[in-house]
Amino acid sequence: MNLRALQGVISVFLLGTLFSCREKATEQSSASRQSALEALALKRGAVITCGPPDQVLGKVAFATSCPGAAADFNLALALLHSFEYEEAEKVFARIIDANPGCAMAYWGVAMSNFHPLWTPPSEAELRKGHGAIRLARDLPEQSDREAGYLAAIAAFYQQWNEADHRTRCLRFEKAMEKLAADYPTDKDAAIFYALALTAAADPADKTYSRQKKAGAILNSLYPAQPDHPGIIHYLIHTYDFPQLAALALPAARKYASVAPSSAHALHMPSHIFTRLGLWAECIQSNQASISSAQCYAQAAGIKGHWDEELHGLDYLMYAYLQAGNNQRALAQWQYLKTIKEVSPVNFKVAYAFAAVPARYVLENKLWQQAAVLPLQPAGFPWARFPWQKAIVHFTRLMGHVHLGNLREAQAEVAELGRLEALLTEQKDAYKANLVRIQVHAGQAWIQFKQGNHAQALQRMQRAAELEAQTEKHPVTPGEVLPARELLADLLLQLHQPAAALVAYEAALESHPNRFNGLYGAGLAAEKAGDRQKARAYYQQLLELVRPAASPRPELTLAKQFLAQPVH
Repeated sequence: MNLRALQGVISVFLLGTLFSCREKATEQSSASRQSALEALALKRGAVITCGPPDQVLGKVAFATSCPGAAADFNLALALLHSFEYEEAEKVFARIIDANPGCAMAYWGVAMSNFHPLWTPPSEAELRKGHGAIRLARDLPEQSDREAGYLAAIAAFYQQWNEADHRTRCLRFEKAMEKLAADYPTDKDAAIFYALALTAAADPADKTYSRQKKAGAILNSLYPAQPDHPGIIHYLIHTYDFPQLAALALPAARKYASVAPSSAHALHMPSHIFTRLGLWAECIQSNQASISSAQCYAQAAGIKGHWDEELHGLDYLMYAYLQAGNNQRALAQWQYLKTIKEVSPVNFKVAYAFAAVPARYVLENKLWQQAAVLPLQPAGFPWARFPWQKAIVHFTRLMGHVHLGNLREAQAEVAELGRLEALLTEQKDAYKANLVRIQVHAGQAWIQFKQGNHAQALQRMQRAAELEAQTEKHPVTPGEVLPARELLADLLLQLHQPAAALVAYEAALESHPNRFNGLYGAGLAAEKAGDRQKARAYYQQLLELVRPAASPRPELTLAKQFLAQPVH
């Protein structure tokens, strides 16, 4: 063999070896990627919704570079916008199975595990979101716009095991601000930027600067996309504050008709109805939501009850109590007692288990029952939920103090202090502050019973001030007993009806149409000699409960006053 021939053989050999290595490397890379995808353990299966059979979830049109994925992607995004996170992930997983190169489907998985206006993601969800973004960013087939979306959610998952949730929400906000600025005609980028603003809002900011900015963005988009579930839904969340709630009333009254296949869409309007004291609409909203949640649990094969059902139960209990319908309110508590198993076990389930019975006994001043209120159901992991557990201890405290059992009341204050310290240790300053308010209120009433009236009033005023500086948690329709209303109750006990009236009226500004607030204001006005105001508040209370044949004694007293001749 001559030299030229030998060189040819060597070249062929080397070329073959190179191709073989490349094939092996490609196979190894493909196998590694498949392994990483399997490790995500994506949710899969048929999409489950209740309501209209054709899955009415609103109108979404999001452009991607993924061939043949438009219908599925828009379905997944519509589910995502209504916080149907598990069902959204199923559809994004279906897109990945059909087209593993669709980068935006991985973005969708990461967004489905973020839930920015809900509870922070668990460690498993953070791992999944982070893993999905890593797989997406390795894909070459993505547009600059899509790379921007990936970068925005990647900013949230960056250092997920080191940075706290608020820090990561702020990163997401900044990244979405950039994306919306880079693509000013991309309405979806603007919608997600508005969502990011609301998610990053500081609960202590009483100017609501981020919320107002988000609301302006969403309102500018609404006329062209009146059936977009994200625009309507995020408007409700953005304005879910006493001072802003009226701005969201049109969206609240429309959302359920836009996305009736979502249990959350049926429930969410009740946030605004609660803020505005529209109890009939709140009841109707949560009845529909609970029915949908029960349907979903059955269709999904959930063992026991779905968490969304219990969330709706808490709002329904609250609304029935404010409407004076004790019979229906008690029925919710009795039904809750039959629930032994819920999926998933999370913060809102714990809240409902604690708040539903607490509301009933506290609103009705059933102090004997309040003093011995049990933590139910048995076997529930209450140690994981110190804030929710504190609600039951606060209820017992108020029961004991009104019965004169001051030693037992002091023990409950001490337990609340322990739970506050635990939350502080867990770096949950917000919930620690909510428990601190309960500690101040409990101590105030103990001081009152001990005859230390000045100290009692000072403590109760401090509790009311703290609560005024703290927004309620989105999971709850309201505090089990508003501190400002408790302050007014104390002032009445201290024979200061004029000051009590001022406090009741301040409480009603942030908690309109509360049964006890209206009755208290009427009683305080009556005792202060302002018969005109007393008549107005009593009449408003009777109008509020007119549809219900309520046996509550406050109504009898209000009617007796109104039956007196007008002087």
